[in-house]
Amino acid sequence: MSLGATPFRLCTMTEQTPLAGRTLIKGHATENDFLLLVDPDCQVALSAGDVAEVCDRHAGVGADGFVRVVRTCALPGVHRFHEAVPEAEWFMDYYNADGSLAQMCGNAIRLMAEVLVCEGLVTLDDGDSVTIGTRGGARTLTRAGQLWTVDMGPARLIRPEHALGEVDDEGWDTAVTVPGLEGPRAALSIAMPNPHTVVALSEEAELDAALFAGLTDSDAPVYEPVPPQGTNLELVVALGEESDGDAAESTGQDAEASVRVGRARMRVLERGVGETRSCGTGCCAVAVALHEWEGEDAPTDYLIDVLGGQVGVHVGADPWAPDATVLLTGPATITGRLTLV
Repeated sequence: MSLGATPFRLCTMTEQTPLAGRTLIKGHATENDFLLLVDPDCQVALSAGDVAEVCDRHAGVGADGFVRVVRTCALPGVHRFHEAVPEAEWFMDYYNADGSLAQMCGNAIRLMAEVLVCEGLVTLDDGDSVTIGTRGGARTLTRAGQLWTVDMGPARLIRPEHALGEVDDEGWDTAVTVPGLEGPRAALSIAMPNPHTVVALSEEAELDAALFAGLTDSDAPVYEPVPPQGTNLELVVALGEESDGDAAESTGQDAEASVRVGRARMRVLERGVGETRSCGTGCCAVAVALHEWEGEDAPTDYLIDVLGGQVGVHVGADPWAPDATVLLTGPATITGRLTLV
């Protein structure tokens, strides 16, 4: 269904929900799907239960996450941010599918930018940019045809307390036992700004063997040490390198330049959601981890294959530097709109 299609009614919500009668926009970014509520003046009193209800794939509409598209000046609690970053007129009030708050989402923010344009809330031509506020800070997005490039800011090592490995010397800090894989695996903890735990696997057969579907508390991955705020878990297999202009364009770089591009395939288990088809911040964390593990001669650009497609990540020479800019490039697709009753 296109954005301009006639809204349809879905009789699944409880009568008490403040979302009743509201129109939501549905879309995805590399098949990581979201529901967006355009609420410029923050008039809807959302609760975690409301979000979880509408995101439920059996009793609700179904989505990996929920975004309230709101003017920064109207959202309670972000007054200082609005004063510090006045150019961020719009804010991404983002929730995981279980209703919990999250810092931001690299896929959802591309979809939000697409919605801002399609709803006539901002006007952008190719090459133009818009700055959007998030709980992880301001993010600037640049439009390039069907793609959006997001300035994700610098990566940060989490350096968990009671780490099992020495990050600076050994490149890992946490041991993860993953259902379907034999034994604990070394992992690196990265904030992007969401917390991520990245595990490198030796072959694609291991990646396919990981059991992520239908996990319960008793058979979920086991972390040592336990991430205090939860974590997204990324499993990645490096697939070598390539060098061409098409790859450069996919990572947000000059299409005329031929650059070395690392290739990888990953799967992600998102906190508060489960396995998803893609994770933007997770792809950034994976690219940064691969760059760290390979060392000084590592590529500065990566193409990451996810279940829902492919995204490009530019990590630069030092993604840990305070002024570093990790760039995430990928598509965003609006699939329709619906009205809840």
